Amino acid sequence: MADRYLRIAKFPRGAVLPLVVALIWSIASSTGILSGPMAVSPLEVVATPFVDHSGRELWMALIASIARVLSGGILGGVIGLVLGYVAGMYRTAALALAPTVHTIRQVALFAWIPLLTAWFGNGESTKLVFTALSTFFPLFLATEHGVRQAPVPLVEAAYTLRLKPWTRARKLYLPAALPSIYVGLQIAVLSAWIGTVGAEYAIGNGLGLGSYIASARDQFRMDIVLVGVFALAAGGVALSAAVRFATGKVSPWSQEAR
Repeated sequence: MADRYLRIAKFPRGAVLPLVVALIWSIASSTGILSGPMAVSPLEVVATPFVDHSGRELWMALIASIARVLSGGILGGVIGLVLGYVAGMYRTAALALAPTVHTIRQVALFAWIPLLTAWFGNGESTKLVFTALSTFFPLFLATEHGVRQAPVPLVEAAYTLRLKPWTRARKLYLPAALPSIYVGLQIAVLSAWIGTVGAEYAIGNGLGLGSYIASARDQFRMDIVLVGVFALAAGGVALSAAVRFATGKVSPWSQEAR
């Protein structure tokens, strides 16, 4: 009896709704309620990445998209962290940087694509810059906000003791900013993933999950389009889980506090 309750407790409750939708979808496909060239069954979608020649391109597309997320995301993330730190620590830097960054971030992310393609062309550079932009803003804002949360008495004590800027950055501001940086990191990694696939879809050349979906759309392959959409969702969940795992390893107390 105890084992039965344990199995029920371990069953992911979040999977109930997708399983019900998949069951309804399967019944509708098998009974002919869903019909036509664009109607596909769940089993066809599951099998496509393994048995279909065009569907198997998913794996290389995923590798290319993840590589762009890592390279562009790290570039934009590091710049965002450094500038956010400087803006949070120094009032002069905040006055010089923050108004401009806050104004530019009001521009919708995908509105940058026409400008970036005009500057960098339709190649790899545009996709990397776009991914870097998508991670820069969340990390800049989160870091700046987190550094400003450092307790004022401790900041005054650090200046009284004449601690060096590097010591203040490590010993005082970093512990205060970490919770905010972790939140910014979660937002940044999802923004980078969506931004990368969106840029690939909009630009439409080269390898990548966005190009994979765009190509399937042009071929009227609904099974491959659905495979790409599910891969997009799974990639976002996996990246978010990876960030939670990494931050939990770096500072376990942050996970316990949530």
